[in-house]
Amino acid sequence: MVYSSVQEWDKWMDGMPEELKSSYERFKRVSDVLTVEPEPKVGQTPKEVIWTKNKAKLYRYQTTLKKTNKVPILMIYALINKPYILDLTPGSSLIEYLTNEGHDVYLLDWGTPGFEDRHMKLDDYILDYMPRAVKKVLRASDAKEISLLGYCMGGTMTSIFAALHPELPIRNLIFMTSPFDFSDAGLYSNWLDKRYFNLDKLVDTVGLVPFEMIDFGNKLLSPISNTYGPYIGLMDRVDNEAFVENWKLMQKWLNDGIPFPGEAYRQWIGEFYQENKLLNDELMIRGRKVQLSVIQANVLNIAAKRDNIAAPKQVEPLNAAISSKNKTFHLMDTGHVSVVVGRKAVQETYPLIANWLTENSK
Repeated sequence: MVYSSVQEWDKWMDGMPEELKSSYERFKRVSDVLTVEPEPKVGQTPKEVIWTKNKAKLYRYQTTLKKTNKVPILMIYALINKPYILDLTPGSSLIEYLTNEGHDVYLLDWGTPGFEDRHMKLDDYILDYMPRAVKKVLRASDAKEISLLGYCMGGTMTSIFAALHPELPIRNLIFMTSPFDFSDAGLYSNWLDKRYFNLDKLVDTVGLVPFEMIDFGNKLLSPISNTYGPYIGLMDRVDNEAFVENWKLMQKWLNDGIPFPGEAYRQWIGEFYQENKLLNDELMIRGRKVQLSVIQANVLNIAAKRDNIAAPKQVEPLNAAISSKNKTFHLMDTGHVSVVVGRKAVQETYPLIANWLTENSK
């Protein structure tokens, strides 16, 4: 029996038992989500570019809203994936929430590196980009002090920046699921062991480390659930439109990664995962020794219980290494990404950060 159109097939299915028809309708809906429906819009909070350097852009958000908090906040993102996870969609956006609460919010978007950027080092991002971005924010907001928020690797970079720049008026530091202690990074420690992982050969060969390679490593942390789990979940809950919309948003972000500049990757894996230099005061950035004990700003250090990328045991040791008198370690009942998107994030993470900033900016 051959059917010449979907309509004929659908008509034939009408005569089938209800259970079979239901399964068919779910399969059709999943197929539409994966192949027909447009990608969702992301990063919709109004913003303007106030500074650029190479591929990087510095954004200021909702400039027309009244700013009731006198200390602006600059968000520093990782060199992995894109930063719109912080402004995923209206109603599930940390940036939208903070701006609506009267905070003056800025984001440093590193952009997508090209092969010509393969020699970029962490030194370049931390010493050439971040200081200028901070000065631009202070000038644009006409403020005397600044708050910095670093997410994931962006928080690690922010801690280094703060340690190297005690002269800058950094009042508050927020770290969100950022690793600082790499002595036990779970499966990453095994996979990146220098006895088996030839880091130099990889970087020297590819120059720019492809997103797919980094993504594959993250998926291997839990290969079945990370690879097949999302599609099984979609099949199970495809009747739930809210779930489907969120699923599309997350899949867009997860599959929208960027390559990692080779020299920065060589440092990140070699000096952090393989040698744990940061916490041991052994890290050198352009000839300058990084000592976390220099940090005296107010600190909110957030970890996530179910985080297998930056486990709480990698996050919490920062508090013992810095000299800040006002420092808080806060453990969320979330994962590495759900700390910033989803119901828990909206109900708990966003108010936690907004209230802490307000309280520590008076």
